[in-house]
Amino acid sequence: MHSIRPSSTARRGRGTPHRTSRVLAAVALASVLALTATACDGAGDDNAGGSSSSTARGSDGKVRVPQDLQDKLRQHGIDMDKWKNGAWKNWDRDDWLREANDFINPIINGLWDKDRMRGADDPAKRVDDNDLSGDQGVTDPEPQPVQAKAVRPPYHTNAATSGKVFFDSPKGTMVCSATVVEDPAHPGKSNLIWTAGHCVHAGKKGGWYRNIAFVPSYNNQSLSSSEMEGASRAQVAPYGVWWADAAKTSQQWIDGGGETGGNGASYDFAVIHVTPEQGNGGKSLEETVGGALPVDFAAPAATEVSAVTASGYPAAEPYNGQLLYQCQDKPGRLSIAKADPTMYRIGCTMTGGSSGGGWVEQGADGKPALVSNTSIGPASSGWLAGPRLGEVAKGVYDSVSRKFANR
Repeated sequence: MHSIRPSSTARRGRGTPHRTSRVLAAVALASVLALTATACDGAGDDNAGGSSSSTARGSDGKVRVPQDLQDKLRQHGIDMDKWKNGAWKNWDRDDWLREANDFINPIINGLWDKDRMRGADDPAKRVDDNDLSGDQGVTDPEPQPVQAKAVRPPYHTNAATSGKVFFDSPKGTMVCSATVVEDPAHPGKSNLIWTAGHCVHAGKKGGWYRNIAFVPSYNNQSLSSSEMEGASRAQVAPYGVWWADAAKTSQQWIDGGGETGGNGASYDFAVIHVTPEQGNGGKSLEETVGGALPVDFAAPAATEVSAVTASGYPAAEPYNGQLLYQCQDKPGRLSIAKADPTMYRIGCTMTGGSSGGGWVEQGADGKPALVSNTSIGPASSGWLAGPRLGEVAKGVYDSVSRKFANR
């Protein structure tokens, strides 16, 4: 998460009770980090966010970059021969800031081997959105920490829609968490995942990350660190590696987000469309993992929610990023800026790497639905905060769904 960290392994900032000004001051003093771990953490077609996409496949381990993407790379002064031979591994920060305006993510077979995955680290000018709760500007007292509990293996049985997102940034390999969600354009056959905006785009001072891939049910059998050293890639990624061929986040995150959450924290969400690294017999991600969660863009106010369950793969100490954890708590309210939607906040000891992990509520019908994702938390851990999902979030989601509606 971010400081008030996004939850990739940036760390979050600590808020104080009741007063937004005190929250922001505490955030600055605590060097709040995003919950992205090191393996974390383009203009959109509507005003809800920014996105871009790329598709490429190499069956022999070589990079295959479609002609339109080659043209786009050349427009940015990128030498295609150098790119294919591994130039993406050695980014110059200035080049990255210039070149990462476009989402470029060709499939590189075998890039995310088990050792590279294991070594990944945790990583707007906003448009006003209607506050769903009517609580704009309100911050509740800081919640008591809730000890994260390890999910019982196999994860595919007990948390089938959860997984890890891996990507490369100028700081190295990074990691976040993510959730398989339904696609209205492809009922029962979704290839969409939901995560944090800071797990795909650096925000105001950066651009799109590279080599973004999703591993559902990562370390499905909950192997220990020593067991992971001798594990096969199939044990680490039992349902394959799925590469992002489109990603979209909010324009508010792109314009205002940053390592400490920034002005985009209330809009820190993203939707990714994925495709399998290797042939998958035509099966979608949803068919492969056996389920996908609906997304609730009109969830109840925090005061009306009895409990939410947050899932993720925390990577910062005392965790190591290899195991799936969950926290359950009744959410309170956190206001980062009075003009922005109020965020959910829960007590939870998960750390960086848990960024992007889904927050699930049991609806009135008794069925689970995704209502938020981990975004920020204090550097010392103890609580997590996630955005309320309103019209901007729905615009991001619908845009990615529409992009692949006829494919």
